Amino acid sequence: MAQLIYEARTSSGLTQKQLAELVGTKQPVIARLEDADYEGHSLSMLQKIAHALNQRVVIQLGVFCTNPRKGGLRNLILNGALP
Repeated sequence: MAQLIYEARTSSGLTQKQLAELVGTKQPVIARLEDADYEGHSLSMLQKIAHALNQRVVIQLGVFCTNPRKGGLRNLILNGALP
């Protein structure tokens, strides 16, 4: 997540301070969000950042299966039955 925020910010040509001002926070908050060890990202803050950078947040959920016999669609894709 941190890398995505960093790349989105830098590709927009913004400093951490500039992004912070756009989302209504302080530069240290942006620095913390860009820290790979930070795990406290909130959806609301991610949405603010995305909006400020003219992007959107996309969340995708998928089935996690450790039993290959019960992998369903995942197995069909891995076995080449589906594109």
